[in-house]
Amino acid sequence: MQQLFDLIDKLAQDDSGTVLIQGESGTGKELVAKAIHRHSPRKSKNFVPINCAAIPEDLLESELFGYSKGAFTGATSAKIGRIEYADGGSLFLDEIGDMKPALQAKLLRVLQEREFEPVGGLKAVPVDVRVIAATHRNLEQMVDEGRFREDLFYRLCVIPVNIPPLRNRNEDIPHLIDHFVQAGADQQKKMVTGFQPAAMQALQSYAWKGNVRELENLIQHMSILHGGKEVRYNDLPKKYRGEIPPQLQGEADSSSSPDVSVPEQLLLFSNDLQGPGDIWDENGVDFKGLVNEFETRLILKALKTTDGNKKEAARLLNLKRTTLLEKIKKKELQWNN
Repeated sequence: MQQLFDLIDKLAQDDSGTVLIQGESGTGKELVAKAIHRHSPRKSKNFVPINCAAIPEDLLESELFGYSKGAFTGATSAKIGRIEYADGGSLFLDEIGDMKPALQAKLLRVLQEREFEPVGGLKAVPVDVRVIAATHRNLEQMVDEGRFREDLFYRLCVIPVNIPPLRNRNEDIPHLIDHFVQAGADQQKKMVTGFQPAAMQALQSYAWKGNVRELENLIQHMSILHGGKEVRYNDLPKKYRGEIPPQLQGEADSSSSPDVSVPEQLLLFSNDLQGPGDIWDENGVDFKGLVNEFETRLILKALKTTDGNKKEAARLLNLKRTTLLEKIKKKELQWNN
């Protein structure tokens, strides 16, 4: 990572070369792109990101290149694209491996000729933009398979940057945890105070398929459940608990957290929920009613944790914001900060 930081600094100083950032999802490719831009002579101009995988193909071209008035039905006025908006600054093309061949050819012209034509336009527009691309795909393999233009690949890969996955740098995990805890505290959230040695050992032994993003989400999760406390081994969700060294086994065994067979989300309301013996009788349980009540409590807890910020509450609940709003409306929930 120190070598990566040194490379970012060198790339920032030489702001003319195209950069290709490669790494697994969640490793922080956009953060690296922003760091390159913010430390470069272009920092006073726009940093313009676009996710090539998130925008439909028929819209991506007009998003990138803009369009002229009358270029297609509904184009009642001209619109500049993100390439032109990034003039003088940096254009970040995330998931470039998902870009279709036709657009690859048009992007190649931007890199070679430093100009582009808007959709429906007849005159080339000059542009001074640094392109920073990123992908989690193996572009060299895609070139061999004919799914990515070879000439564009070598134009993009002038300066390659490879971000190692989190599992290959587990010594960074304590530092990242400290960073996320401090960031949450700066936003006046009630964060965990730390992790006991057995819990930290378990996290450093975990594979982290979701990389740094997964770790950040876990810290948010644990802060909702154990804000203001130190996280113990048995507090961790089951999938994060692996084998721990013998010298730490006693700590894990002596942890007094609730039964780990209970889903960890239930711990959100461990002080409120009745025990199984209290809700069961000879007639069984009101399953739908209990599920509805639990869902309501989850939503209220998320809103309380985020001080009523519905977008952040939806993120904590892993829901779309529109889905959360529909549930709040349906349940007629009133949130008073």
